[in-house]
Amino acid sequence: MLIGDVAKRSGVSARMLRHYEALGLVRPTGRTGSGYREYSSETVRRIFHIESLRSLGLSLRDVRRALDDPGFTPAELVDDLIRQTRDRIAAETELLRRLHRIDAAEPAGWQDVLQTVALLQALGSKSAGARQRAALSAVEEGPVPVEALVEAVLSESDPNVAGALRWALAQSGEDGLALLAEGLGSPAAEVRGRAVQSIAEIPNDEATAVLRDALRNPDIVVRGYAALALGVRGVADAVPTLIDMIVEERNDADAADALSTLAGDPALADEIAAGLVDCLAGGTMGPSARRRLTQALADIPGSTTTRALADLSHDEDRGVALTAAYILKLRNAGTAALPGHQR
Repeated sequence: MLIGDVAKRSGVSARMLRHYEALGLVRPTGRTGSGYREYSSETVRRIFHIESLRSLGLSLRDVRRALDDPGFTPAELVDDLIRQTRDRIAAETELLRRLHRIDAAEPAGWQDVLQTVALLQALGSKSAGARQRAALSAVEEGPVPVEALVEAVLSESDPNVAGALRWALAQSGEDGLALLAEGLGSPAAEVRGRAVQSIAEIPNDEATAVLRDALRNPDIVVRGYAALALGVRGVADAVPTLIDMIVEERNDADAADALSTLAGDPALADEIAAGLVDCLAGGTMGPSARRRLTQALADIPGSTTTRALADLSHDEDRGVALTAAYILKLRNAGTAALPGHQR
């Protein structure tokens, strides 16, 4: 079989076949009277073997050893090829991610591209200070790669840097909200927590809707952050979760403050008081939880609260009774000091 025929059958160019011959990988079985190379079926089969091994990423040197050295075992080489391939895929994946981020920023010119690349490099810096500066400058220096900011905030452990990143995301509008919402379903608890904290700082109705949904999240930390944020926004849906946080002593002081804010709406004040009273009347919680609930009543206005405190001032738990009596005394003193209540 002549070299042209071999090239057609194997898909290997005549030039490459000559290169293989120069390296000693293949040899023609002879030459015709006109001087053309001839190859046997066995040689053609070897060429197919060479191409098969090259398709795995083996160098021509390793291909020759694999075919000619009986002591050359594949295990170590294949493991090395696996590692190299994983490294290459990781590098290519990172490059693709970076290109997507640049494309999403919709750069108007190469200067924008260079600024985005510099920002991405700074966000990936080992220096917390450099990451924080990058986050703070992200909004001012041109198109913001929102995907990069979201990924950075969901992986950031430094509280100062995380705060700067959340601020940058809040300034970027609604683009990052959907990506942050996906973070609420992450298998990593810390990622879920960072996601809900970031959403809480986006001041729009869409973020509020996501936070409402987060009240049903199976993660109690996510539910807690969502409830605190919704309390500040005046959303009554947060009340049951906030009361649960007081009972369970999870950010209970912040939860009580959020209930106090919600109670600024007279229509909600009695509802909140009734919820606190119902928990107190349940009889299944310990004295410390009952005291926290009694303390939470302090900033809830309305007659429902006043009646509840009067009842609690006679509670069999001395701590609860004293707390209720003290709060009731302060409320009465405040009422007496109002115009029209002078004695």
